[in-house]
Amino acid sequence: MGIAEVVGVVLFVAVVLLAYFAWRRIRLLRAGGVHVALRSRLDVSGRGWHLGVGHYRGDTFVWSRVLSLRTGPDRVIDRDGFEIDDRREPTASETYAMPTGAVVLRCSGAKGESVEIAMGPDALTGFLSWLESAPPGRSIPWAS
Repeated sequence: MGIAEVVGVVLFVAVVLLAYFAWRRIRLLRAGGVHVALRSRLDVSGRGWHLGVGHYRGDTFVWSRVLSLRTGPDRVIDRDGFEIDDRREPTASETYAMPTGAVVLRCSGAKGESVEIAMGPDALTGFLSWLESAPPGRSIPWAS
């Protein structure tokens, strides 16, 4: 196999992967998803953000990375025990991986995991409404 054939195969695979990522993103957004950036490890350098699409499924918020080969969600956030600890504007080094006009929420879950979620104003309104619509009796400490 010559160099031309190897380059042709590599280009073909690259085009197929790009087409798959584009198809997956469009499919997720058409199913009612919103653009959301997420990072699991809190990193002060502004790195570690991954752009994805989030969906609400009852008491869970599922998040799928845009550039992933997985068929299912990459992260599932359960509303029960999920709290917003802080809200801030993104730093200049973080804006590369976030939706336009994003607000960053530092959150903690019932299992003690920390996550940061960045979303635009419309998606933020929906996310806060989803959190507030929890069953009666659940306290929301950030709502005071």
